[in-house]
Amino acid sequence: MHILLIHQAFAALDEPGGTRHHELARCFAADGHHVSIVASPVSYLTGKPEEKRNLTLDADGRISIHRVYTYPALHRSFVHRVLSFVSFMLSSFFKSLSIRNVDAVWGTSPPIFQSFTAWLVARLKRKPFILEIRDLWPDFAIAVGVLRNRTLIRMSLWLEKFLYQHADRIVVNSPGFIDHVKSRGGRDIHLVPNGADPAFFSMSAQPRESAFPEWQGKFIVLYTGAHGMSNDLGVILRAAQILHAHPAVHFVLLGDGKEKPALKEAANRMGLRNLEFRDPLPKTSMPAVISAVDACIAILKPIEMYKTTYPNKVFDYMACAKPVILAIDGVIREVVEESHCGIFCPPGDAQKMSEAILKLYRHPADARGMGRNGRDYLERHFNRAHIARDFIKLFEEMVNAYGRKNSDH
Repeated sequence: MHILLIHQAFAALDEPGGTRHHELARCFAADGHHVSIVASPVSYLTGKPEEKRNLTLDADGRISIHRVYTYPALHRSFVHRVLSFVSFMLSSFFKSLSIRNVDAVWGTSPPIFQSFTAWLVARLKRKPFILEIRDLWPDFAIAVGVLRNRTLIRMSLWLEKFLYQHADRIVVNSPGFIDHVKSRGGRDIHLVPNGADPAFFSMSAQPRESAFPEWQGKFIVLYTGAHGMSNDLGVILRAAQILHAHPAVHFVLLGDGKEKPALKEAANRMGLRNLEFRDPLPKTSMPAVISAVDACIAILKPIEMYKTTYPNKVFDYMACAKPVILAIDGVIREVVEESHCGIFCPPGDAQKMSEAILKLYRHPADARGMGRNGRDYLERHFNRAHIARDFIKLFEEMVNAYGRKNSDH
């Protein structure tokens, strides 16, 4: 089977960013399938063009990546962001049409615009279209205040409903999305959750004293990922300020995003000597970093819609057997509490976050036990290889059903 994925923010394992799709594609390729990926050369974390070439990867060349032109001003303003999305829509459309012998077209959102391209390409090629929902755009953008223009809101809501109603199959990466998708006309909805590869995140990492000697003797609290409006990283800065009297507790914010310069300025104004910023790293470097720390933070703004999310970083932390400080309510809280792998603190509450960190700092044996609980739970319920097998079955069923339907006509 040959699957065509259209994904502007695609990141390979040797690049910074979310690598869910490369990891899934590797599993598909290992089973003998081919995956062609049309992607942007602009980093979704930094918003800047990077030297990303067209590549053939993995499993005897069964994964190919095609980079197409994208307007390189992703983080300048919302208008420029939309221009970036539209430019990728157009360039990915023409490139996708040139890719032959496709059995299924895979669209993923956000950004939702590329999924319209995927639908159109699927219809022109007369192939089935699977729509993957990774967050509830545009509702998240409206809730956080990024999307305010009434005309754009109406158009985005129409496009969302159109795609839900015209997809041959819909996949969501969180159970919290299912009711929303159904309410907008979605059907044939399947859960393919976020997860992690426990073998990739090996527990036998290099000792901290040799990998990160500057962290020796400290209790390291790590945040990884985007530094954007939704991530509410100002709460971490305030928690660091509260814990300034505990110099052994040290915060590391690793990643990039539109808000990072402002966060660095705020940290300087606050005199936070117990906090540092680090540049984003490729996924291949993350096991060593996460394994070297003592606890990890997952955080989003205290917005009702965010209760529906399954943030992928939580599963990476669990795979590395690290206790999770969770400042996100909802379905991911259920995972953390059921697995006993961390401490929930109310979103937006820096005082409660600092108390959770102190609890782990003062009780290291309990913290290590939470980490082991998380890894054990992930191996049983959120193993990426098992998730990929379920996903490829959905593709196979959809392709077979589509073929039977067309032959009947």
